[in-house]
Amino acid sequence: MLTDDHLGAIAGRLVEVPGVEAVVLGGSRARGTHHPDSDVDLGLLYTARGLDLTALRAAAAEIAGTEVEVAGPGGWGPWVDGGAWLRIDGTAVDLILRDASRVREQRDRALRGEFTVHQQTGHPLGFLDVAYAAEVAICRPLADPGGLAEVLRSGLLPYPSALRDTLIGHLWTAEFIAAGGAKVAGRGDLAFVQMCAASALLWCAHAWHAEAGEWATTEKGLVPGVAALHIDTHGFADAAAAALSLSDPAELASGALALVRATQRRLGRENRPS
Repeated sequence: MLTDDHLGAIAGRLVEVPGVEAVVLGGSRARGTHHPDSDVDLGLLYTARGLDLTALRAAAAEIAGTEVEVAGPGGWGPWVDGGAWLRIDGTAVDLILRDASRVREQRDRALRGEFTVHQQTGHPLGFLDVAYAAEVAICRPLADPGGLAEVLRSGLLPYPSALRDTLIGHLWTAEFIAAGGAKVAGRGDLAFVQMCAASALLWCAHAWHAEAGEWATTEKGLVPGVAALHIDTHGFADAAAAALSLSDPAELASGALALVRATQRRLGRENRPS
């Protein structure tokens, strides 16, 4: 596992690249939930017009000791953005580009309780745009000469109450999706019912994280992560796993819908949009 000193040295080299304003540690390493074989996520906060991709490629190759393919802004999609995958002393290190102006915009939207879900390869539920705010809220700055990370996370800790209310209020969508799966369960379309059930329960998991004031950056690990929250979630994670293990479409649909409605009751949000 890479030491903090080694990561600091890597970050120090990357922040020398013109346009890279700060390098921050994200993911499980920032949260303190990592394992010895966990990947390391390094976020590169950059200025869109000033990023020197040639210099970034040279720095990445120097750090990795070999030529590295670096995707520029938007190269991995409009929201995943770009970056590179490195292997350093046996550890996978992901460089993830983040346009600082877009992070600031999503920080402001999170504070107002606004979010949008965007279609993005690699994110089956969709990319929640305020995940940018989540990333900067939980990150640990490694090289930040201008204090940019602290500026961008302003107001994000503790978790914004407006965003909590919006995500919990979004449970009507979870019920709508789950009910859609239940409506066609008798037709034998297991794939569609599974998709509806999983999507609905992922939105419930978002709501539980919001209720607990815990930032979520991706849907990966979101449902089992409910079990680790510091509030009483009434066994949601285990119940969701049990429901999603059902192979009968009718049983799966009814189980998911019942769990969504139980979540609505427990979080006090059964209202539909007007």
